[in-house]
Amino acid sequence: MQFENTLTINAPAGEVFAYLARPENLPRWNYALDGTEQTSPGPIGVGTTYLQTRTLPRPAEEHFRVTEYDPPNLLTMDGDFGPFTGTGSYRLTALDQHTTQLVNTVHLTATGALKAVAAIAGPRVKHAVAKNLDVLKNILETR
Repeated sequence: MQFENTLTINAPAGEVFAYLARPENLPRWNYALDGTEQTSPGPIGVGTTYLQTRTLPRPAEEHFRVTEYDPPNLLTMDGDFGPFTGTGSYRLTALDQHTTQLVNTVHLTATGALKAVAAIAGPRVKHAVAKNLDVLKNILETR
């Protein structure tokens, strides 16, 4: 399953990236998450690892790591995302000093019985991610 969501945020690219580059912020804008904490020492960068507690679609602990870190342009993470494994990236482009285009690309892989429902679930997952990104946009524009 692969999809992409694009949105324009009325905030500088540096501020958007700084907020995204603190995965501890994820539960503030992703309704399916309860908590995210860094599990490796040091500042965030390639190789930084995280433990995340998910409440939906079912309670679970997830592990992910940063695989690309290029402030303020690109942040990519791979690991467990709900019942899937995959990669999520945030590519930021400054449209001007105060406006940022955010492209969120998600690649998810299902295993076992989930393979059969992944194709059907794809549009619903994309829509849920888009709703979360709208919450992110609202947070960043009202700070």
